[in-house]
Formats: sequence, structure tokens, C-alpha cells
Amino acid sequence: MKPSPPSTAGPDGVPRPSPPSADWGKRPGAPDEARFLQGPQSRRAELARALRIFFELMRGFRALHFVGPCVTVFGSARFGVEHPYYALGKEVGARLVRAGFTVMTGGGPGLMEAANRGAWEAGGRSVGANIELPQEQRPNEYLHRFVTFRYFFVRKMMLVKYSYAFVALPGGFGTLDELFEVATLVQTEKIKRFPIVLLGTAFWRPLLAFLEDRLVAEGTIDPADVEYFLVTDSPAAAVARIRDVALREFALTYGPQVRRRRLLREPAPPAVARPPASGPGG
Repeated sequence: MKPSPPSTAGPDGVPRPSPPSADWGKRPGAPDEARFLQGPQSRRAELARALRIFFELMRGFRALHFVGPCVTVFGSARFGVEHPYYALGKEVGARLVRAGFTVMTGGGPGLMEAANRGAWEAGGRSVGANIELPQEQRPNEYLHRFVTFRYFFVRKMMLVKYSYAFVALPGGFGTLDELFEVATLVQTEKIKRFPIVLLGTAFWRPLLAFLEDRLVAEGTIDPADVEYFLVTDSPAAAVARIRDVALREFALTYGPQVRRRRLLREPAPPAVARPPASGPGG
């Protein structure tokens, strides 16, 4: 793997990722998705696109149905291997698989790679739901299984559908989008109250202050809504909370709930050796 360029330090002394290229995020996205979001198309085009979305959904279901109980880890693609956040991601990935979970990420570089790498090197299952993008689109090298999606909303649904908890490492718009989508689903009871962990207290503290000082104060959310988040610097504490809630509140049993059907040619789970669980984080 090629090393990432060195990061620079911010005013608080915390390393920052190297500045992105000048055209970062300015290249056009996938033409088909861009057309899809440009308003009504011909009826034939809309039907064809609906079928493509359906088959993309089915491809995701088939690929991820038997990967085991997942914890999804969100995080920036822009932090390299030399950054402290990368080490944090590796540790939480390793501790999650030792607790019996499959680690799922967006499948890209940076902190997604860190979590997948931690899971891979600890002997657990590591999967990714990648997205077609003009940049940051190549899956990282630490995935036992990955699926590349064309549509963001399909990919985000897969990241939620198979997970019993969510861990957010520091990140940008994409991480915030995923984080608050999960929080909204919990708030509206579209999913159960699965743990949502924010790793990196210094990074997340201003966001939590905004939620409490502005949203709660203005009445746009309830004080209890802020309690969805566990904010910590400790991967051990994060995994302990996740495992405790998964076992105590949701009676999670590890392993697929249904058998594969050979007639349907359903793929087997990734064949990796999982170390025995010996408590949160081993």
C-alpha cells in the first residue's frame, strides 16, 4: 500500500489531513444517478431506472445476507495511516470482531480502511459497501467481501440494514449524513435504539454542544435525543457498550438466522477464522 502524504498540524496541535486536490468533489458524479436526480424523465427511462435500482438492491441483499451481525463504522476517507484517528479505527475494528461482530464500512480508504484493517488483522470478518464516486471510490485492501453501489441511498440502506450498532469516527459531510440518518431512524422508531458511538471526544464535542445549546434549547429535538450518542475516546468502552446492548436488550445471537439455499446460489459467509470471544475487546 502506498503511504498517505504527511498531515499538517492545526492550531490545537492535532494533526490534520493533507489538503485535498483543487478539484476535490468538483468532478461530475455517475451520469445515471445525476440524471435520476434531475427531475422527471421519460416513462421508459424511469421504468428502466427502477429496474436497475431493484437489481442493485437484490445484489446487496444477496452479498450481505449471511455475513453475520454487523457493526457499521463511519469515518473520513481523508485521514492517512500516520494519523492518530487511523490507529483509533484499527483498534475499534479489532475489538469489534473479538466481541463477535462483523465490521462493515463504506469500503473506502482512510478511517474506513482502518476499521476494516483492524478487523482483518484480528481474524474477523470485514465487509464494505462501496459507492461509485469520481474520487475515493476504490475499495480498500482489507475486505473479505464488498459490493459497489451506484446509488447513495441504496448503499446507505445496506449500511443500516445489517447492523446492530454504529460507530462514527471523525469525518466530513458523508460521515455526518450517515450519522444523522441513523439518529433520525432511531428517533422516528424506524429502527430500534441501537447504540451510536462517537469516537474522538475532542472532535465531536462542538457538535454535541450545538445539539444541546441550540437544538435542545430551541425545542427542535428533545433532551433525550442527545442521549442516543455515547461519546468516548475508548474503543474498549465503545465495544463494551455495543456488546452489552446487543446481548441484553436485543438478545442478539451470533450467526445467520436462516440457511443458505443452494438452488438460489446464495453466497456463503466469508470464510475467515474468528478468534474466540473473551469479553469486549478480548
